[in-house]
Amino acid sequence: MSNINTDMKSFIAISDIISLLNMSSGFLSIISSINHNFELAAILMIIAIMFDSVDGWVARKTNRQDDLGFGKNIDSLSDIISFGAAPAVFIYICINTTPGIFQTIVMLVSLLIVICGVLRLTRYNVIAGKIDTEDFIGFPIPGISFIIATLYLSGLFTPSLALILSIIVSLLMISNIRYPKFDNIPIIGISCVLIVLLILPININIFNINPAGLLLLLFCLYYLIINLIKR
Repeated sequence: MSNINTDMKSFIAISDIISLLNMSSGFLSIISSINHNFELAAILMIIAIMFDSVDGWVARKTNRQDDLGFGKNIDSLSDIISFGAAPAVFIYICINTTPGIFQTIVMLVSLLIVICGVLRLTRYNVIAGKIDTEDFIGFPIPGISFIIATLYLSGLFTPSLALILSIIVSLLMISNIRYPKFDNIPIIGISCVLIVLLILPININIFNINPAGLLLLLFCLYYLIINLIKR
Protein backbone atom coordinates (compact mmCIF):
# COMPACT_ATOMS: atom_id res chain seq x y z
CA MET A 1 0.00 0.00 0.00
CA SER A 2 2.88 2.39 0.72
CA ASN A 3 3.89 2.20 -2.95
CA ILE A 4 0.67 3.79 -4.23
CA ASN A 5 1.29 6.89 -6.32
CA THR A 6 -0.72 9.65 -4.63
CA ASP A 7 -0.21 12.21 -7.41
CA MET A 8 -3.74 13.36 -8.40
CA LYS A 9 -3.04 13.01 -12.11
CA SER A 10 -2.47 9.28 -11.60
CA PHE A 11 -6.08 8.95 -10.43
CA ILE A 12 -8.13 11.20 -12.70
CA ALA A 13 -9.37 9.92 -16.07
CA ILE A 14 -11.62 11.50 -18.70
CA SER A 15 -14.67 9.83 -17.20
CA ASP A 16 -13.87 11.44 -13.83
CA ILE A 17 -13.82 14.88 -15.45
CA ILE A 18 -17.33 14.17 -16.71
CA SER A 19 -18.34 13.17 -13.18
CA LEU A 20 -16.95 16.50 -11.98
CA LEU A 21 -19.06 18.28 -14.62
CA ASN A 22 -22.05 16.43 -13.18
CA MET A 23 -21.10 17.66 -9.69
CA SER A 24 -20.46 21.18 -10.94
CA SER A 25 -23.91 21.32 -12.55
CA GLY A 26 -25.46 20.13 -9.29
CA PHE A 27 -23.56 22.72 -7.25
CA LEU A 28 -24.56 25.51 -9.63
CA SER A 29 -28.15 24.29 -9.37
CA ILE A 30 -27.93 24.75 -5.60
CA ILE A 31 -26.58 28.29 -6.05
CA SER A 32 -29.39 29.04 -8.51
CA SER A 33 -31.99 27.79 -6.02
CA ILE A 34 -30.48 29.98 -3.30
CA ASN A 35 -30.78 32.92 -5.72
CA HIS A 36 -34.41 31.94 -6.41
CA ASN A 37 -33.65 31.24 -10.07
CA PHE A 38 -35.62 28.00 -10.02
CA GLU A 39 -35.90 27.54 -13.78
CA LEU A 40 -32.11 27.60 -14.16
CA ALA A 41 -31.75 25.35 -11.10
CA ALA A 42 -34.07 22.77 -12.68
CA ILE A 43 -32.26 22.94 -16.02
CA LEU A 44 -28.89 22.45 -14.30
CA MET A 45 -30.20 19.33 -12.54
CA ILE A 46 -31.13 17.89 -15.92
CA ILE A 47 -27.71 18.80 -17.33
CA ALA A 48 -26.14 17.00 -14.36
CA ILE A 49 -28.15 13.89 -15.27
CA MET A 50 -26.87 14.09 -18.84
CA PHE A 51 -23.25 14.13 -17.62
CA ASP A 52 -23.97 11.30 -15.19
CA SER A 53 -25.46 9.16 -17.94
CA VAL A 54 -22.29 9.22 -20.04
CA ASP A 55 -19.41 9.00 -17.53
CA GLY A 56 -19.71 5.21 -17.21
CA TRP A 57 -19.95 4.82 -20.98
CA VAL A 58 -16.81 6.93 -21.45
CA ALA A 59 -14.99 4.85 -18.80
CA ARG A 60 -15.83 1.66 -20.69
CA LYS A 61 -14.93 3.07 -24.11
CA THR A 62 -11.57 4.34 -22.86
CA ASN A 63 -10.83 1.05 -21.04
CA ARG A 64 -10.37 2.93 -17.80
CA GLN A 65 -8.32 0.94 -15.25
CA ASP A 66 -9.55 1.72 -11.76
CA ASP A 67 -8.27 -0.91 -9.34
CA LEU A 68 -8.56 1.45 -6.35
CA GLY A 69 -12.16 2.48 -7.10
CA PHE A 70 -11.41 6.19 -7.55
CA GLY A 71 -13.95 6.50 -10.37
CA LYS A 72 -16.72 4.79 -8.41
CA ASN A 73 -16.14 7.07 -5.44
CA ILE A 74 -15.98 10.32 -7.40
CA ASP A 75 -19.16 9.31 -9.25
CA SER A 76 -21.05 8.65 -6.00
CA LEU A 77 -19.80 11.81 -4.31
CA SER A 78 -20.81 13.83 -7.36
CA ASP A 79 -24.23 12.15 -7.42
CA ILE A 80 -25.03 13.02 -3.82
CA ILE A 81 -24.48 16.69 -4.63
CA SER A 82 -26.45 16.71 -7.89
CA PHE A 83 -29.19 14.23 -6.98
CA GLY A 84 -29.29 14.54 -3.20
CA ALA A 85 -28.40 18.06 -2.12
CA ALA A 86 -29.54 19.88 -5.27
CA PRO A 87 -33.17 18.63 -5.35
CA ALA A 88 -33.39 18.93 -1.55
CA VAL A 89 -32.30 22.57 -1.59
CA PHE A 90 -34.57 23.22 -4.58
CA ILE A 91 -37.60 21.81 -2.74
CA TYR A 92 -36.82 23.62 0.51
CA ILE A 93 -36.25 27.07 -0.98
CA CYS A 94 -38.83 26.90 -3.78
CA ILE A 95 -41.69 25.74 -1.56
CA ASN A 96 -40.78 28.07 1.29
CA THR A 97 -41.36 30.98 -1.09
CA THR A 98 -44.94 29.72 -1.46
CA PRO A 99 -47.31 30.74 1.37
CA GLY A 100 -49.30 28.12 3.25
CA ILE A 101 -46.74 25.32 3.63
CA PHE A 102 -45.43 24.53 7.08
CA GLN A 103 -41.69 25.14 7.03
CA THR A 104 -40.73 22.21 9.26
CA ILE A 105 -42.48 19.70 6.98
CA VAL A 106 -40.64 21.04 3.95
CA MET A 107 -37.34 20.90 5.83
CA LEU A 108 -37.91 17.27 6.88
CA VAL A 109 -38.86 16.20 3.35
CA SER A 110 -35.72 17.89 2.02
CA LEU A 111 -33.66 16.07 4.64
CA LEU A 112 -35.34 12.79 3.67
CA ILE A 113 -34.16 13.26 0.07
CA VAL A 114 -30.54 13.64 1.22
CA ILE A 115 -30.67 10.76 3.71
CA CYS A 116 -32.22 8.35 1.22
CA GLY A 117 -29.77 9.48 -1.44
CA VAL A 118 -26.78 8.75 0.81
CA LEU A 119 -28.22 5.36 1.79
CA ARG A 120 -28.98 4.51 -1.84
CA LEU A 121 -25.48 5.33 -3.07
CA THR A 122 -23.74 3.66 -0.14
CA ARG A 123 -25.69 0.45 -0.66
CA TYR A 124 -24.85 0.53 -4.36
CA ASN A 125 -21.13 0.91 -3.62
CA VAL A 126 -20.98 -1.99 -1.18
CA ILE A 127 -22.97 -4.43 -3.34
CA ALA A 128 -21.43 -3.48 -6.71
CA GLY A 129 -19.80 -6.55 -8.19
CA LYS A 130 -21.06 -8.75 -5.35
CA ILE A 131 -24.53 -9.63 -6.65
CA ASP A 132 -25.46 -11.15 -9.99
CA THR A 133 -27.82 -8.57 -11.48
CA GLU A 134 -27.71 -5.74 -13.96
CA ASP A 135 -30.83 -4.15 -12.48
CA PHE A 136 -30.86 -1.16 -10.17
CA ILE A 137 -31.74 -2.09 -6.59
CA GLY A 138 -34.13 0.69 -5.66
CA PHE A 139 -35.16 3.60 -7.87
CA PRO A 140 -32.06 5.21 -9.49
CA ILE A 141 -31.04 8.35 -7.59
CA PRO A 142 -30.93 10.68 -10.66
CA GLY A 143 -34.68 10.07 -10.92
CA ILE A 144 -35.47 12.35 -7.97
CA SER A 145 -33.77 15.31 -9.67
CA PHE A 146 -35.36 14.46 -12.99
CA ILE A 147 -38.86 14.28 -11.53
CA ILE A 148 -38.52 17.49 -9.49
CA ALA A 149 -36.93 19.38 -12.41
CA THR A 150 -39.46 18.29 -15.05
CA LEU A 151 -42.35 18.84 -12.63
CA TYR A 152 -41.23 22.45 -12.23
CA LEU A 153 -40.39 23.08 -15.88
CA SER A 154 -43.63 21.47 -17.08
CA GLY A 155 -45.66 24.13 -15.27
CA LEU A 156 -47.41 21.58 -13.04
CA PHE A 157 -45.39 22.31 -9.91
CA THR A 158 -47.40 22.70 -6.72
CA PRO A 159 -46.00 22.47 -3.17
CA SER A 160 -48.21 19.55 -2.16
CA LEU A 161 -47.51 17.52 -5.30
CA ALA A 162 -43.77 18.17 -5.06
CA LEU A 163 -43.67 17.06 -1.42
CA ILE A 164 -45.71 13.90 -2.06
CA LEU A 165 -43.56 12.88 -5.02
CA SER A 166 -40.36 13.64 -3.08
CA ILE A 167 -41.42 11.35 -0.23
CA ILE A 168 -42.50 8.51 -2.54
CA VAL A 169 -39.40 8.65 -4.73
CA SER A 170 -37.03 8.95 -1.75
CA LEU A 171 -38.48 5.83 -0.13
CA LEU A 172 -38.40 3.92 -3.42
CA MET A 173 -34.70 4.77 -3.78
CA ILE A 174 -33.91 2.74 -0.65
CA SER A 175 -36.43 0.00 -1.41
CA ASN A 176 -35.49 -3.49 -2.57
CA ILE A 177 -37.48 -3.10 -5.78
CA ARG A 178 -35.48 -3.86 -8.90
CA TYR A 179 -35.53 -1.36 -11.73
CA PRO A 180 -34.12 -2.65 -15.03
CA LYS A 181 -31.73 -0.44 -16.93
CA PHE A 182 -33.76 1.49 -19.46
CA ASP A 183 -32.75 0.53 -23.00
CA ASN A 184 -35.75 1.50 -25.14
CA ILE A 185 -33.84 3.26 -27.92
CA PRO A 186 -36.84 5.07 -29.51
CA ILE A 187 -37.94 6.53 -26.16
CA ILE A 188 -34.35 7.45 -25.29
CA GLY A 189 -34.07 9.25 -28.63
CA ILE A 190 -37.38 11.08 -28.11
CA SER A 191 -36.32 12.00 -24.57
CA CYS A 192 -33.06 13.51 -25.84
CA VAL A 193 -34.98 15.70 -28.28
CA LEU A 194 -37.41 16.73 -25.53
CA ILE A 195 -34.55 17.59 -23.18
CA VAL A 196 -32.99 19.83 -25.83
CA LEU A 197 -36.33 21.55 -26.34
CA LEU A 198 -36.76 21.92 -22.60
CA ILE A 199 -33.41 23.54 -21.86
CA LEU A 200 -33.33 25.82 -24.92
CA PRO A 201 -34.44 29.42 -24.24
CA ILE A 202 -37.61 29.12 -26.32
CA ASN A 203 -41.24 29.44 -25.23
CA ILE A 204 -43.29 26.41 -26.26
CA ASN A 205 -45.88 26.61 -23.49
CA ILE A 206 -49.46 25.64 -24.25
CA PHE A 207 -51.97 26.91 -21.67
CA ASN A 208 -49.03 27.50 -19.29
CA ILE A 209 -47.92 23.87 -19.70
CA ASN A 210 -44.58 22.99 -21.29
CA PRO A 211 -45.27 19.86 -23.44
CA ALA A 212 -41.61 18.75 -23.44
CA GLY A 213 -41.39 18.94 -19.65
CA LEU A 214 -44.73 17.18 -19.26
CA LEU A 215 -43.77 14.28 -21.53
CA LEU A 216 -40.42 13.82 -19.81
CA LEU A 217 -42.14 13.82 -16.42
CA LEU A 218 -44.66 11.22 -17.62
CA PHE A 219 -41.89 9.01 -19.04
CA CYS A 220 -40.07 9.01 -15.71
CA LEU A 221 -43.24 8.42 -13.66
CA TYR A 222 -44.17 5.55 -15.96
CA TYR A 223 -40.76 3.94 -15.38
CA LEU A 224 -41.19 4.43 -11.63
CA ILE A 225 -44.75 3.05 -11.46
CA ILE A 226 -44.61 0.17 -13.98
CA ASN A 227 -41.72 -1.51 -12.17
CA LEU A 228 -43.48 -0.97 -8.84
CA ILE A 229 -46.56 -2.75 -10.20
CA LYS A 230 -44.51 -5.61 -11.68
CA ARG A 231 -42.93 -6.35 -8.33
